[in-house]
Amino acid sequence: MTSSAPRLTTTSWSLLMLLGLIWGGSFFFARIAVLEVPPFTLVLLRLSLAALALHIYLRGRFGLYATLRSHWREFAIMGFINNALPHTLIFFGQTEIGAGLASILNATTPIWTVLIANRWTTDEKLTTAKMVGCLTGLAGTAVLLGPALTSAAHAPLWALTLPVLAAICYGVAGTFGKRFRQIPAPVTATGQLTASSLMMLPLALLADQPWTLPVPSTTAILAILALALISTAFAYLLFFRILTLAGATNTSLVTLLVPPSAILLGALFLGERLALTDLAGLVLIALGLLVLDGRILEAPGRSRRSRHSN
Repeated sequence: MTSSAPRLTTTSWSLLMLLGLIWGGSFFFARIAVLEVPPFTLVLLRLSLAALALHIYLRGRFGLYATLRSHWREFAIMGFINNALPHTLIFFGQTEIGAGLASILNATTPIWTVLIANRWTTDEKLTTAKMVGCLTGLAGTAVLLGPALTSAAHAPLWALTLPVLAAICYGVAGTFGKRFRQIPAPVTATGQLTASSLMMLPLALLADQPWTLPVPSTTAILAILALALISTAFAYLLFFRILTLAGATNTSLVTLLVPPSAILLGALFLGERLALTDLAGLVLIALGLLVLDGRILEAPGRSRRSRHSN
């Protein structure tokens, strides 16, 4: 019998939409905070506050400390490729580019995840539908945030490259994270955040000497708290739950939902208005999600394979 890739259910779709909204806000919060707090220190604050919140939330449940001891190597790897490195890359990029442009560059994650999962997994092989879905969704984000791309000419190449490198990190992390399927999602989130916090501590102390920095404004402090507690601690609980339910490739679709959620937050709280190009981008993204989910291009083929295997 042939094995089939995980599918998105109603539950995982709902969780994916919520995570997209939360991570859409993370680029907004980061853009506010990074103007006053250096990137290394901002990454440390985001990760350590989130890790502390999850430790308080768990209070040792689910065999937390025994799991941390027995899987510390895996948590260290996951913490590096899914937190410490990509967050640092994005925050340094956001010192020069806005939240919208950073999010669209980071939305290349599904393509990298498809390619990496095709190489490293047996149940998420590359198909034409997956490639078409990824490219369609990325076309939608390009249309959605097309006006933001005009600022690219005034941004240095390194700042534009860093979110793409972060996307590759997330692609690797999404596939590597499948080995945590047997571990409760809160424990996985706490483990990798704890490991990445320990990594960032000496780096931030040496590079930024945070005790010498001026005290951030109230706005920046609130942005840091939202970034750590909502867009990191709570978001990772959702992320690992979706990863368990839907697989690496499907979970990576969240990056296609981040740019439109950022537009929605701007419309609700900053008075921004959706243009026709925004609506067109949303349609393309929705189409890309449906194709990647296998409900359009892969449906007949899957049906034939299913009948053949039975």
